[in-house]
Amino acid sequence: MMWSCIKDFLTYETTKSVVVKSWTIGIINRVVQLLIITYFIGWVFVNEKAYQVRDTAIESSVMTKVKGFGIYNNKVMDVADYVTPTQGASVFCIITKMITTENQVQGYCPESENKFICTHDSNCTRHLNKPGGILTGKCVPFKTIDKRCEIRGWCPAEIDTIKTTPMMEVENFTIFIKNSIRFPTFNYTKGNFPTTISEEYIKKCKFDMVNNTYCPIFRVGDVVRYAQQNFTKLGGVIGIKIGWICDLDKSDDQCNPSYSFTRLDAMSQKSDVSPGYNFRFAKYYKMENGTDYRTLVKAYAIRFDVLVNGNAGKFNMIPTLINMVAAFTSVGVGTVLCDIILLNFLKGAEQYKAKKFEEVKCSVFKKMYHSVMCTSLDLSLLITVLVISN
Repeated sequence: MMWSCIKDFLTYETTKSVVVKSWTIGIINRVVQLLIITYFIGWVFVNEKAYQVRDTAIESSVMTKVKGFGIYNNKVMDVADYVTPTQGASVFCIITKMITTENQVQGYCPESENKFICTHDSNCTRHLNKPGGILTGKCVPFKTIDKRCEIRGWCPAEIDTIKTTPMMEVENFTIFIKNSIRFPTFNYTKGNFPTTISEEYIKKCKFDMVNNTYCPIFRVGDVVRYAQQNFTKLGGVIGIKIGWICDLDKSDDQCNPSYSFTRLDAMSQKSDVSPGYNFRFAKYYKMENGTDYRTLVKAYAIRFDVLVNGNAGKFNMIPTLINMVAAFTSVGVGTVLCDIILLNFLKGAEQYKAKKFEEVKCSVFKKMYHSVMCTSLDLSLLITVLVISN
């Protein structure tokens, strides 16, 4: 019995093939196979480049520099006046208009806003603290017209309701962007302008989406226009996106940045509550007697965020083999679909079943089933018999 089992174990089994002469099922089979092959070749291998290993952990550094002169309130403004912060980072602001409160010193003074109008001290207890100072709870005279709540802090109090116009020269300011990237998996580095570009070219060129895509000098007005915004009404956050999608199987000059521009705070322009972008900062000074005073500035600005993203791919045998095996395996889906149609929906389905499956009489099956000896019954035939008997 043991020797018989060993002989049965050391045998080779193969599937039985049935050739069906049917135009309908033949066309369905080839169409399904063609669709699967087209998908893997056209989408997986050509479009998605599944034969490559990809690196999405891009390392990036961004340095910026703004240039230009403007006139605001009869004063000439340079970079030190209208750009903040001054480090040349990937996020910076260009101030377009300002409300200035000069010569503020520490002391007591009335608030300036109309909501702080009062007649008695009790009227001043319901207001929240203002950025300029802390409410004392007293109602004091204001410009001999009416009374306002008193604060302790920087005086005189800021008046931020003054109507101002933007500095129109900002539209012609230029932004220099220097971007270096590295894909650590491949130890590949690149910059947003080729090393062959001369210094003379950089001084003269202006970025253009069609003709000068390698120029790192961006005109502010063009950036705002590319983001589909109106400069005269703008006060928000503009995103300058630099995308690096590199196929390292090609030559080095094929790996180039692509630029796109968008407004990142698009929701704020749809709301009347705190529209645009503004912030406050102060410049501090000291009098001869040692008293500190300051100039408070409420600045309205365009904030620029330089965002870098990308990925790189290079041929590798492992993903190639994995996707090729997946493609060959998926072709078998056509066979499963054709079997379902053949055995259930076409005319003569019973005849096809008779050719595809071999039936064993119940008495023969019971005799084999109750025997304790190992038989040479094919395993696939035994499964077929179990299915039919049920």
